[in-house]
Amino acid sequence: MDKKENCGLFGIFGDPDAAEKTFYALHSLQHRGQESAGIATSNGETISLHVGMGHTTRVFRGGKDVLSALKNPIAIGHVRYSTSGSRNICNAQPLLTEYSRGQIAVAHNGNLINASLLRDEYEAYGNIFKTTNDTEIIVHLLAKPSHVAKPDPLGHVLNHLQGSFSLLFLFPDRIEAARDPYGIRPLCIGKTKSGAYCFASETCAFDTIEAEYVREVHPGEIVTLDKNGLHSRWFVKPGTITPAHCIFEHVYFAKQSSMIFGENVHEIRKRFGAQIAREHPADADVVIPVPDSGTSAAIGYSNESKIPFDMGFIRSHYVGRTFIAPGQDVRDLAVKLKLSVVKEVAKGKRVVVVDDSIVRGTTTKGKINALRQAGAKEIHMRVSCPPVLFPCFYGVDFPTKQELVAHNRTMEQIKDFLEVDSLGYLSVEGMLACATLPQNHYCTACWNGKYAVPVTTIVNKFIMERYQMQLFEDEPVQL
Repeated sequence: MDKKENCGLFGIFGDPDAAEKTFYALHSLQHRGQESAGIATSNGETISLHVGMGHTTRVFRGGKDVLSALKNPIAIGHVRYSTSGSRNICNAQPLLTEYSRGQIAVAHNGNLINASLLRDEYEAYGNIFKTTNDTEIIVHLLAKPSHVAKPDPLGHVLNHLQGSFSLLFLFPDRIEAARDPYGIRPLCIGKTKSGAYCFASETCAFDTIEAEYVREVHPGEIVTLDKNGLHSRWFVKPGTITPAHCIFEHVYFAKQSSMIFGENVHEIRKRFGAQIAREHPADADVVIPVPDSGTSAAIGYSNESKIPFDMGFIRSHYVGRTFIAPGQDVRDLAVKLKLSVVKEVAKGKRVVVVDDSIVRGTTTKGKINALRQAGAKEIHMRVSCPPVLFPCFYGVDFPTKQELVAHNRTMEQIKDFLEVDSLGYLSVEGMLACATLPQNHYCTACWNGKYAVPVTTIVNKFIMERYQMQLFEDEPVQL
């Protein structure tokens, strides 16, 4: 899978070990971002910050010495992979700054499609930006005098944002969490054994610190944690906007143990696998996954098809997700380092390979070649989501349409490109049938081009320029 990902958030209020718990929670969310990490903490009056490039263990390699300098009862943390802004320490989050109302630290998961437009406007009036990411525009909006004067400045500012956002704001005396009105990216609330409330992108972070899942932050909701406990308000009237949850969270992003959008990731991936076995059966001797995100779907395929499951690829846990590699040559090398073939599983066998998704297709082709070299007799590729035909503007940095393997190719052409004996993608209808929420509550834009968030003509122009495309220059290929 050749793609960049979004980010992971965690926040906790009223715990003497807030910084340490945030570190461990971020470590459990590392799969959501491996480029940079950071923790901001507050003693109730002043915010302290530590950020750096790389994994959480690298950023906080000073261990207790670094965390002791952050020892305060309020904390937010962030792991990042850039979908907006360059790979630079200035873009690491949480982003700490100061404005007329004092200090504020911000952590963001998502992508603001109107950030460039707003930035141009503010720079024209003399505002100076310190980063190149889209999150900083939120602080400039909060600092605008006319916004500061509003009864609810944060709610007013959030209504200016277009795109996807799950946000944590650390003020010296509180944490405020917010989620965009469509609920595109996940954000949930937990509670520790000591009674401290916390926020996280995924519930796996709660498991790490032995916190109990309470509920999701609702789309369009602002949840505040302060000395008075947990309370919330709405910046968008409930029920006025149909949710558009990113189902790619279930396909790929989220950890198998997490609860996302109300259901376990492992269980829904197994249902994806079972559904694709019904849609695209194969005569084969063994089903093997591309680990780790393809494993659950492969189990589902095996259970439904009655074809034995085995581990034909072994993953090295010392190599990060291959989408992180910046160039194709590096990605190809990363695949070889990351996955090794168990020759005894593949040799002389008719093999069903189950992967979560295919984007460019080049790394998938490398995996297929490795199986051929190991002596696989036949290779039947099965993909537990539909063909990716359109870029995502909501926090997944897919390549341009022209780079997508499914763009302007028929199923037969994709099969020939990958050099497999047969190829089957899960249908959009089949995928949505596996989910428990109403089918119109999920975003499927990367498969059918139906973008959930309405965009103005000006923002539309920015999108086309950024992705070097015309949104609907042709119809999706019927596969």
